[in-house]
Amino acid sequence: MNASAQTPVLCPALLVAAPASGQGKTTVCAALARLAVRRGWRVRVFKCGPDFLDPFWLQLASGAPVDNVDLWMTGEADARARLHAAAQDADLLLVEGVMGLHDGTPSPADLARRLGLPVLAVVQAGAMAQTLGAIAHGLKHYRDEGEPDLPWAGVLANGVASDGHAALLQSAVRPASDWLGHLPRSPALHLPERHLGLTAAHELAPADALARLDAAADLLAATPLGQFGLADWRARWSVAFAPTALPAGAEPLPQRLAGHRIAVARDAAFAFIYPANVQVLQALGAQLAFFSPLAGEPLPDCDALWLPGGYPELHAAALAAHAGLREQLHAHVQAKRPVWAECGGMMALFDELVDADGASHALWGLLPGRVRMQARLGGLGMQQWRLAADVAPLRGHTFHYSVADTPLAPTAHTEPAAGSAGRRGEAVYAAGPVGTLRASYFHAWFASSPEATAQLFLPTAAIS
Repeated sequence: MNASAQTPVLCPALLVAAPASGQGKTTVCAALARLAVRRGWRVRVFKCGPDFLDPFWLQLASGAPVDNVDLWMTGEADARARLHAAAQDADLLLVEGVMGLHDGTPSPADLARRLGLPVLAVVQAGAMAQTLGAIAHGLKHYRDEGEPDLPWAGVLANGVASDGHAALLQSAVRPASDWLGHLPRSPALHLPERHLGLTAAHELAPADALARLDAAADLLAATPLGQFGLADWRARWSVAFAPTALPAGAEPLPQRLAGHRIAVARDAAFAFIYPANVQVLQALGAQLAFFSPLAGEPLPDCDALWLPGGYPELHAAALAAHAGLREQLHAHVQAKRPVWAECGGMMALFDELVDADGASHALWGLLPGRVRMQARLGGLGMQQWRLAADVAPLRGHTFHYSVADTPLAPTAHTEPAAGSAGRRGEAVYAAGPVGTLRASYFHAWFASSPEATAQLFLPTAAIS
């Protein structure tokens, strides 16, 4: 390990948070990154909690890969290591929060306290006046007994009607230095959405997606926050990122998957892939072969297959038409080769998929029954799955709007994280001659248990 990896690194950083979802924190975080990149700064952005969609926009804005950090799903050591590594080469680090600042156990506020990240609160203030002061005060000072003060940067008002409205809002913020400006009501501050959240940036024409970020960055440039130079950032919000153990996948791992070629579906229908998951598979020794079912590409020659989540319901007709791949998948499973299918990947394996319009599509037929879209959430929250008693569980999450109707009995269930009262675990299904096809709505964070990850992609006989 080189010397720089052993010493603390000083780098300005912010955690971009809000009182709730829908306040504009993704747009503001992406606009901040885009503005900094246009000034020639090196920027790394991270996403707090489980999320596949926001990182597409954050990556486009920053020009760099976006990893997730979370005190439960990825773990504190993993989060510290990723931030420390990024700080060595960056001028600025940004972390976008999830939901409300104090929502969840642990919450984005817990992450900010633990890692010393100053909080920028983005508040949708279009329908309020002096109450902004109370909200900002509450966000800043709310804490459990015995907790330290929250590192704080300030508040940015969003959706403001006029300069007069902005002045009224500013007058309510205490101290005055906590006011970092306002953004007007503008279509430029609204990124396109659909049922799972933001439309992925890569689904838009590249020029269109980047133009949206530039328009938001232009508005942010007029605020006090947007006018700060790099020296101001360093003076106000520098954080000492201390070294820690490297994330799983960065240190040498047992080569449990050496000599194994894993095919990975990757396109608009199967786009929900954590970069860290790819890194862990490679660190375990696997060779990865990416292919696009939507483009009509065949299943690569492989020892195992990963079907990630995504939007099969939006592309069901195209997937159903790929008869050649259906035959190849059946042959793969009959040959007792492993398959791991999560969420959207699992949906494509059922006999039938019923989309949001009620249209039925005959899919790949490796799981009996049908999966159908519905208007309300079918599952949400942090989960973990223990594949074996002597192996650390895989941690991850679930988030879906479909339900599965199948006669297949689950072989296991995931467990909701502590504090997820009332939430249920997700079914894990197994199919094929020796059960090496495994599928669930559960999205796994592979770095949480490299050994369990290896077992997902190894033939049963190779697991010991």
